[in-house]
Amino acid sequence: MNMRHIFSLLMENESGALSRVAGLFSARGYNIESLSVAPTEDPTLSRMTIVTAGSADVIEQILKQLDKLIEVVKVVNLTEGGHIERELMLVKVSTAEGNTEDIARLVSIFRGHVIDVSDETYTIELTGDVAKLDAFLDALDHNLIVETVRTGASGIGRGNRILNP
Repeated sequence: MNMRHIFSLLMENESGALSRVAGLFSARGYNIESLSVAPTEDPTLSRMTIVTAGSADVIEQILKQLDKLIEVVKVVNLTEGGHIERELMLVKVSTAEGNTEDIARLVSIFRGHVIDVSDETYTIELTGDVAKLDAFLDALDHNLIVETVRTGASGIGRGNRILNP
């Protein structure tokens, strides 16, 4: 059975490193559901979060292959322990039908924010886990959705579970 996994890795902050990690996945036919990367508190390192799915054997292979890459300093499977996962979503919805109160109520229920208002649209910012964001989209009338942008998951270990070099 294919299970969803979140990998967090520290890698050298240099050109081409992201390409080599993504190339590892594509060369072996593994899918990346989402990928985010940004510098850390150490300017020589970046933190990458990769969401993928696979059987236990495939996940083990991915971890071993990532660990072999020279640019990768450390890699962990966040899914194997306590972790916090968040994703940012921006949704532009049509307000042309005078439904602003209903939309505002729904945004409030999901603890989101209306961050832009125009004559015909609201742009909504929402953060949470994948299930929360999906539930928000399901609660919206799909005909009202003009555009959706999602960052993909970012994750961090709970408590003393720290990704250090």
